[in-house]
Amino acid sequence: MTTPLLDSLLRRHGLPVVDQDGIDAFLMPAAGEPPHALLFFTGDPATHREVGDVAVVLPEILSAFRGRLRAAVVARSAERALDRRFHVAVLPSLVLTRGIEPIGVLPRICDWSDYVARITAWLDPAAPVMALSAGARVEIVTP
Repeated sequence: MTTPLLDSLLRRHGLPVVDQDGIDAFLMPAAGEPPHALLFFTGDPATHREVGDVAVVLPEILSAFRGRLRAAVVARSAERALDRRFHVAVLPSLVLTRGIEPIGVLPRICDWSDYVARITAWLDPAAPVMALSAGARVEIVTP
C-alpha cells in the first residue's frame, strides 16, 4: 500500500526506492555526492499512521541540510531483510548513514529541534557508527 504523500515524495522530490540488492550501491556516494544518506523505512501506512508525517518532514530535512544529505525510500519488500542491519525496531524510521554504516535512527515523527540537533551531531565526521548487536545471549549450564 502507498499513500498520496509517499507518492509525492517519490515523484516530486525524486527520491529513489532501494531494496536489498541496490542499497549498497546507493549508499556508496558517487563523485561529488555527500557521504551521508537518510533511509526512510516506512512500514505499512495503513498501520503506521506517522508515515505521512515523516514523508512531509523528509524534504524539509533535506532542504535544511542541503548538499550534506541524500535520501532514499526503502522498498517495503526489503524492510524486514534490512531492519536489523540498520537498527530499525520501530516503523516508520529514518536512518542516517555514512557510506554503508548506520550512524543513528530517528523513529516515528520527532520535534523539528530533535531532527536538527541529532542530524547535526551525526554529520560530524567523528560521530561513531552503530555497532551491530550480537542479539540476546543465553548461557545454559548443565551439571
